[in-house]
Amino acid sequence: MSVEPVLIAGAWRAAHATTKFRAVNPLNGESGPDEYPVSARADVDAALAAGAAAADALLDVPAVTRAEFLDALAERIEARADEIASTAHEETALAYEPRLRNVELPRTAGQLRQAAAAVRDGSWVMATIDTKAGIRSRFGPLGGAVAVFGPNNFPLAFNGVSGGDFAAAIAAGNPVIAKAHTSHPATSRLLAEEAFEAVRAVGLPDATVQMLYRTAHADGEYLVSHPLVGATGYTGARSTGLVLKAAADWAGKPIYLELSSINPVFILPGALRERAADIAAEYVTSVLMGAGQFCTNPGVVVLVAGRATDAFVADVKQRFVDTAPGPLLNEGVATKLAESVAALRAGGVEVLTGGRRVDGGGCRFENTLLRASGSAFLENPEGLQREAFGNAGLVVVASDAEEAVAVSRVFEGNLTGSVYSHRGGDDDALYARIARHVRRRVGRLINDKMPTGVAVSAAMNHGGPFPATGHPGFTAVGIPASIRRFAMLECYDGVRDARLPPELRDANPGGKLWRSIDGEWSRADVVR
Repeated sequence: MSVEPVLIAGAWRAAHATTKFRAVNPLNGESGPDEYPVSARADVDAALAAGAAAADALLDVPAVTRAEFLDALAERIEARADEIASTAHEETALAYEPRLRNVELPRTAGQLRQAAAAVRDGSWVMATIDTKAGIRSRFGPLGGAVAVFGPNNFPLAFNGVSGGDFAAAIAAGNPVIAKAHTSHPATSRLLAEEAFEAVRAVGLPDATVQMLYRTAHADGEYLVSHPLVGATGYTGARSTGLVLKAAADWAGKPIYLELSSINPVFILPGALRERAADIAAEYVTSVLMGAGQFCTNPGVVVLVAGRATDAFVADVKQRFVDTAPGPLLNEGVATKLAESVAALRAGGVEVLTGGRRVDGGGCRFENTLLRASGSAFLENPEGLQREAFGNAGLVVVASDAEEAVAVSRVFEGNLTGSVYSHRGGDDDALYARIARHVRRRVGRLINDKMPTGVAVSAAMNHGGPFPATGHPGFTAVGIPASIRRFAMLECYDGVRDARLPPELRDANPGGKLWRSIDGEWSRADVVR
């Protein structure tokens, strides 16, 4: 059987493979029919060289061509939607409908179109002009390819060759070297096929999009730290991300990470008195949906001890028992979930239900509800904040409001933090004390709803302090902010008008670009 080719330097070609692998269906544990290469360093070098050449060539391509590419890719993905979603379902066991076909695929196309609109608008470059000093600046491309590592849990919307990081990197004017995830290589191949065809259709340099399926860990470190790479976007496991970050940081290369997050949820006493059953239903749906395999899964819920809390926990436990556990993405997720639950138990956490693998083949784990006291959490905050990625949740019961406030002070950085409070104001004083601490530890503060789900909005922050991400000032979702991760601030001092990028010339390109001219935002031309 032949091994699938990689996309390098404008061609699908045989890989310099050290070994090969197959995708595994998580529903039954059976390997797929196709074989994929683990690329040797020669493939990495070839992709880096081609990416550097493409980055140089892109400087001579009008920005609107990048927008045309992003729009064309969105259209091509939609035209092949059934096949792409079906393949992703077979490789990940995520639901074909509504999850993949009706939610994630439209989101993927929408992100690409939002990036295209941002390119056409151009205001994301933050063009700044000081006429008196003769100095002008903007955000521009990096001069090398952006390496994008896609995760296992969003095979379309975060895929290295179609997702948010990919769209942002292209919008900023960079080529992309996509590293497909081994859980869904066939899905990635389909997306890469459409991306490459879109590249050729609009006339971008052939190596604007390249893709490798897998490399050795050492070659991944080599990629993110290489002199020719522009930057890296990584979404995945904390342990792997930190290794890549160390390599990139050592070489002085930008790397933007989305790592672990337990997304704490505080349910205040008044809210529990007011609508406990509704909140329980929301929590169970959020923590078990998709077998809990979301970066915004509510991993820890904090409550204040009392009869209402005991009844709430009992209700949640029964709902966990009554709900069939969904399939996990792969064997690695199941193994790590088991390890995390075992580590939490060793740290003094009580298992209320679940805690074991489900027999019968495939990748399933019992719906698992854990409980710890507020004092135990405060004694071992690092150990009890271990992410249990999957269909598991930890309930922390504080002895009183003061202890709940103390718990809010010790959380690590997270993508989100949620607070449920009484609609009539009964919890306002406690809310103010808790929210001020949560606000500084999360990228997005949420009120009265669970964190699962990330709106693709210009106002969205899908980031946060470490360990949620490697850089707290950036977001992986939300255009145009996410584009600027993959751009450099260019400054031009005394450069003649014709030699400037279009956004910085005296004439406003298209007449619609917002620019800061001598401290005032304007769409006018510069008048000398």
